[in-house]
Amino acid sequence: MEIKKTAMITVCGRPNVGKSTLTNALVGEKIAIVSNKPQTTRNRICGVVNRDGIQFVFLDTPGFHKARNRLGDYMVKVTRESIADVDAVVLMVEPTPHVGIPEQELIGRIRESGCPAVLCINKIDTVEDKNALLAVIAAYREAHEFDAVIPVSAMKKDGLRELLIELSKFAQEGPQLFPDGMVTDQPDRQVVGEIVREKLLRCLDKEIPHGTAVEITRFAERDDEIIEVEATIYCEKKSHKGIIIGKNGEMLKRISTDARRDIERFMGAKVYLQTWVKVKENWRDNMNYIRSFGYQDE
Repeated sequence: MEIKKTAMITVCGRPNVGKSTLTNALVGEKIAIVSNKPQTTRNRICGVVNRDGIQFVFLDTPGFHKARNRLGDYMVKVTRESIADVDAVVLMVEPTPHVGIPEQELIGRIRESGCPAVLCINKIDTVEDKNALLAVIAAYREAHEFDAVIPVSAMKKDGLRELLIELSKFAQEGPQLFPDGMVTDQPDRQVVGEIVREKLLRCLDKEIPHGTAVEITRFAERDDEIIEVEATIYCEKKSHKGIIIGKNGEMLKRISTDARRDIERFMGAKVYLQTWVKVKENWRDNMNYIRSFGYQDE
């Protein structure tokens, strides 16, 4: 398929609204981690979709929230800066007839940028009476003149074709930005580290997983085509380290086993994964640590 146009699209919204689920569903492959906890995505993640002669480049951003530490400040900055120099913005919201403060701030940013914007109402599979969506549309239309409103269920993959058709209107003439077969700009080791972090989010409770970071210290393919991965999990307190490891190492074993399965699926190869846990107190408020874990405030 010859690519004749490209469209750079930022996907933004409050935490846990389904931005990464949407990006994965559009790409058709898991490139962004997903959990039921807010603030799962920390970096801007690029997902590439080639469809009908257009290369769509989706920028999945961290959830827009009130920052409580310097890592949070970084995440909010990434989102703000992503609503600029793109062809269109998708504001993803839940099906409630109320424009919250995060949405108001993002709409303000969209208005400042002058960028075309599509309102994407997610989780419509949770709405029994679809007429209730009319109140949601009315509330947001009053807040901003969106170029289009598309109800979707990212989880069920409903409405995605309609969303792409609408976004194709913002595509610009030009050569493709990414080669065929490339679905993300993230290096393999970064995706692997994020997969390990996803399992921390899914297996651990409350604040503990939000205070974790993962560093891939070894990533190498052996002669027998097995990929060796060594991952260091950092947490903020000694007590958290004990919880992550668990009684007789059971929790760390569960996290590692779940991660290895997904890494093998992503890499298409057998993986030998080793994990360790270390403490770096209050790393989320230390910019040197934040940068060292790959969160670059450029």
